Amino acid sequence: MTDQTLPAAPARRGRPGYDRQGLLHVAVETFIDRGYDATSIATLAARLGLSKSAIYHHFSSKEQILAAALDEALDALEAALPPTAPGGSSRRLEHVLREAVHVLVARLPYVTLLLRVRGNTDTERAALTRRRAFDRRVTALIEAAQQSGELRTDIDPRVAERLIFGMINSIVEWYRPDGRESADTLADDVVGLALTGLRAG
Repeated sequence: MTDQTLPAAPARRGRPGYDRQGLLHVAVETFIDRGYDATSIATLAARLGLSKSAIYHHFSSKEQILAAALDEALDALEAALPPTAPGGSSRRLEHVLREAVHVLVARLPYVTLLLRVRGNTDTERAALTRRRAFDRRVTALIEAAQQSGELRTDIDPRVAERLIFGMINSIVEWYRPDGRESADTLADDVVGLALTGLRAG
C-alpha cells in the first residue's frame, strides 16, 4: 500500500434513485390517486421509474408500504396527546386540536390516506384501532373538562369529539399548502370555532 490517494470512482449514470422516504411519499400519492387496491408494485415501479426489485430493497410488500404510510400519520397524531400539559383539561384539548391541525398540514397526503382506509386488510384494521384509541383519548379530555366546569355539559362528549374532528378532517378536502392560510391561522380558526361553542357560559 502507498499513501497515494486513489482516484475517485466514476459517477454512476441512470435514473435518479429514491431513498425510503422519497419512495414512500410517491407511493402515498399513488394510493390516493388510484386507490390502494388498484395500485400494484408494478404500478409503483412504473410511476417511480424504478425496477420492482429497487422497491423491494426498501419494502417487502405493498402492505408494508401502506403500514409505514399510516404510521407516519398516526405517530404524529398520537404525539399530539402528551401525558401532561400546563393548565386544565380544556387547555390540553386546545393543545391537541392545534397540534392535530399542524399534523394534517405537515403530513397532508399521509393523513388523507389514513382517512380513506376502510379496514379491508390487517394493516388497515390495525390503523383504525389506533385511530379509535386516539378518538377515545380526546373524548376523555372533553369529558374531564366538562366535569371540571370548563366546558358545557349538555353536549355528549363523544358527539363533540366527532363533530370537532369531522371539521378538522374535512380540511384534507380543500386545504392547499400554497393557499392564503398558514397552519397557525388555520389552527386558530379551528380552536375558535370548536371551543367557543363548547365553553361553559
